[in-house]
Order: sequence, then C-alpha cells, then structure tokens
Amino acid sequence: MQPTLVILAAGMASRYGSMKQTEAFGPSGETIMEYSIYDAIRSGFGKVVFIIREEFAEAFKAQFEPRLKGKIAIDYVYQHLEDFVGNRSIPADRVKPWGTAHALLCCKGKVNEPFSIINADDFYGREAFEKAVHFLQNQCNETTYAIMGYDLSKTLSGHGSVSRGVCSVNSEGNLVNITERTKIYRNADTGKIVYEDESGVVELPDHTPVSMNFFGFHPNIIVLAEKLFNEFLDKNIQNIKSEFFIPLVVDEFVKQKIGIVKVLPTSAQWFGVTYKEDAPEVKKSFQQLINSGAYPVSLW
Repeated sequence: MQPTLVILAAGMASRYGSMKQTEAFGPSGETIMEYSIYDAIRSGFGKVVFIIREEFAEAFKAQFEPRLKGKIAIDYVYQHLEDFVGNRSIPADRVKPWGTAHALLCCKGKVNEPFSIINADDFYGREAFEKAVHFLQNQCNETTYAIMGYDLSKTLSGHGSVSRGVCSVNSEGNLVNITERTKIYRNADTGKIVYEDESGVVELPDHTPVSMNFFGFHPNIIVLAEKLFNEFLDKNIQNIKSEFFIPLVVDEFVKQKIGIVKVLPTSAQWFGVTYKEDAPEVKKSFQQLINSGAYPVSLW
C-alpha cells in the first residue's frame, strides 16, 4: 500500500502578501511544495492530493500538471466556504476559509487510505517523508496517528515572530496536547526563545518539539473532523476571523481517548516563507542543498 500525500494550498497568505504556494524558489523555477513532492515520491508516496481554491484551479493545474505527469498520481479537492456548513447562514463579510481542519474535511470521499498532510509553503526535509511513509505503512490505524516533531529552534524566522503548535510529549513519545503559541521569537538580548501571551513573556527550550502541520492520519480522522466542525460552527460562525485548525482535531482525538498520536522526532531544518523577507533565505537554502547533492538542479 502506497500512502497519499495531501497538500494544503488553499490559504490566502495574508502575512506574506502574495500567492506563495506558486512562487518559484528553486533555480529551475520550482516551488517549495515541489521539493516536498519530490521527497514524497522518493520516500514511497503513491499519490498527491492538492487542496486548493476552485477559482485558481485552472492556473494551478497549468503550472503543475506538466511537471508532475508520469511522476505521481494527482487529484484535487476544492475548499469552499459553504462546504459542510449545512443550513447555517455564513456572515456576508466572511472571506477567509474556515481553516486547515475544514480543508481536511473537504477530503471526505476523496482520501480513503492512510495519508500525510502538509503545508504547501513549508520545506520539511526528506527524512520527515521517509519517517511518515514508514509510519503510515506499518503503524497507522484507526487509533494511532502521528505528528512530525521539529525542534523549535529550527523553525524560527529571522524577520518576525511565528506561531507554532507546541507539543507536550509523554515518556512513551506520544502526544499529550498541542498548544498553539503565537508570537514566538528569539530574544535578541538574552538569546532565549520566548513567546508572548496575556500572561507576559515565557521562555521555551530550543529543543521543544513543535508541529509544522505534518501529520500522519488514518482516514477516520475525517469523521471526527466533521463532528467537531459542526460544534465549532455552533459556537463561532459569527466570528469572521475564527478558524478550525487540524491541531484542534488532534487534541480532541487525544483528550477523548480515541487513540494515541505518536510524535516522530526529526532533526531536519525547516524553512519557509512566513514573511516576504524570508524569500531570499529560502532560495539560498535550496541552493545550498543542491550544492550538497541533496537535490538536482532541476527536479523534473
């Protein structure tokens, strides 16, 4: 069985200011997610499913299908605001999609095998994909999911604060909970990593495991996501900024004792484009990986 890779590419990139999912970062015009797809193919994934917004589907397909033809099976899921909302009225000024767990829910009926889900605009490293495939083929089931755990120190931006899902892990290496921490950065005076919240400034160890939205799931996660999305809408539909995130579903999976989530540690260096100013560094990082022989000058 070859697992499927689901790629979250429907976001609006509000902080970045452009459609970073389709921007070229590699020397031959490759996007960040093409390096993920390349690593996924090498690691044993058999299919990629893109979650995109239908209004830019034609341009998206024109860009990527010629490059991926014959390399891996491709499918698409469109995320619409009205999907799974039922008879509820959506506020007229709601523009933003409902979030990553709603995108996951939109895969209902399309993804029926063990799968991983990732962001389009994050570079994860080949090791993460190899570990994910091993998990999906050997351990994944209805009561066992996984999350890739990155060292917090390897996921920061030099151009501003970031938001990360900070993972608490028990002695068996399983997830206890994920807490979304916003405004994480390295303090220039102390050299320590900190986050800010209503209680003040709190330090975090460099090796704190964090989620970068790289998960390994059994397809039954979609059933749980649908149940929780209905509960979410009952409470939050009038809040036009509210979002339904994957970590919320994962947290409930653990809290309700439905099963366990293994935290798979990776030593890979993450990089991505949270801010426009990150782009030159990302291009430089890809060039260094190419120079080291990790990737060819042209992926396809």
